[in-house]
Amino acid sequence: MSPRTRPRHGERAFDLQQLERAIALAHRCESSPVAFSVGAIVVDSQGQTLGTGFSREEDPRDHAEEVALARAASSGGLPATLYSSLEPCGRRLSRGTTCVDRILAAGVQRVVYALREPPFFVPGGGRFQLVQGGVVAVEVPELAPFAREPNLHLWLARGLAANRALER
Repeated sequence: MSPRTRPRHGERAFDLQQLERAIALAHRCESSPVAFSVGAIVVDSQGQTLGTGFSREEDPRDHAEEVALARAASSGGLPATLYSSLEPCGRRLSRGTTCVDRILAAGVQRVVYALREPPFFVPGGGRFQLVQGGVVAVEVPELAPFAREPNLHLWLARGLAANRALER
């Protein structure tokens, strides 16, 4: 583990707590057959919450990170870490600006997420783009099953489609 990614004392526990909050926000999303249910939280360097959001919270095309970053910007604080239940998108169909682009533009230094974005709608790869942009990206896979829960219908739909294709 490099010094840049090594958790500071107490940081791991704080990361888990914030990711659990983000996952709880994801459960508030209206279910969609064409989009993930995601929750996001932006905090400053002191750990104070600057903004929260979840998918489709204000508009059917909203991504959680987009909503949380907009709220953080209006708070006037400087975002240090973004917590997301799902890896931020590096490609997007519903709007031109990706979550990765918004994160980089906001000056977020660190992104912590629970679940890699599966390539159901677009290829994943947000993590790679974040790292290329100088952001520390931390995956917490032990919380992935909990982040998957509000999206189980998407996994089931993909599984059923795959099974049907095999039957032909």
